[in-house]
Amino acid sequence: MTRGKVFIITLIALLSLTACSGEKRTVVIGSKEFTEQVILREMMAALIEDNGDIEVEQKFLGGTLICFESLKNGEIDLYAEYTGTALTAILKREPMTDPQAVYDTVKEAFAEQHELIWLKPLGFNNTYTITMRKAQAEELGVKRISDLEVHKDKLASGFTHEFMEREDGYPGLVKHYGWSLGKEPKGMDPGLMYKAIAEGDVDLICGFATDGRIAAFDLVMLEDDKVFFPPYYAAPVVRSDTLDKHPELEGILNKLADRIDNKTMAQLNYEVDEKGRQASDVAREFLQKNGLIKAK
Repeated sequence: MTRGKVFIITLIALLSLTACSGEKRTVVIGSKEFTEQVILREMMAALIEDNGDIEVEQKFLGGTLICFESLKNGEIDLYAEYTGTALTAILKREPMTDPQAVYDTVKEAFAEQHELIWLKPLGFNNTYTITMRKAQAEELGVKRISDLEVHKDKLASGFTHEFMEREDGYPGLVKHYGWSLGKEPKGMDPGLMYKAIAEGDVDLICGFATDGRIAAFDLVMLEDDKVFFPPYYAAPVVRSDTLDKHPELEGILNKLADRIDNKTMAQLNYEVDEKGRQASDVAREFLQKNGLIKAK
């Protein structure tokens, strides 16, 4: 065998060995079906890709239980969840009002029951709110959820399908406050709710505290005077085997801890929902301004 042939065979063998041993490092991030979730997904993806050699695949999934089941079965490696949602919709526990107690409860239960790890909260509390047009609320003298009881037979409402079904949504709200709306609420897509209330098609929606459209559309969040809604602090939730495989992920994602307050998240949502900007651009801009990734 000639020296040239030996060299070629050796080179092929080395390339084959490298291909076999060089396992591709990839994680899959999922999200729910509304703007804030997409922004957080893009934010976590950019942070991971810019702080190491892990590639990221992104998946738009749907509601809470779809994301949770996808995480459990390994279809995705992580997604951003909310503490109150995890407590009531996933763990089926009674609502609690202390933010730290809720976080500690879901963190412990997810780890013990599902081998899923809660990382540090991002800082904002996207609690549900019952929301009205400000002018109508002032006209009716409504400031609190309890004030709606007097007008419950006249007001039309539009809630997300998930809010209509969840125990920390409308069913639980009815039990907690002791009355229901006279007109059956309409199930609506999250994106259509704000348009519907702004145009007067409905009078009440299940708003989100960090939605920029509340201020933009001159809406008001009613006081939860009987303290029904639990805290909904967002945090990354990651499969434990993913962290075993990529331990650096914890440190990378925890760079976002306490970086985003309610006002900031509302503005990020507004940039996408009302200004029509791409969620990926808004996410990267935030990360660059805060020195978490370098500008490209």
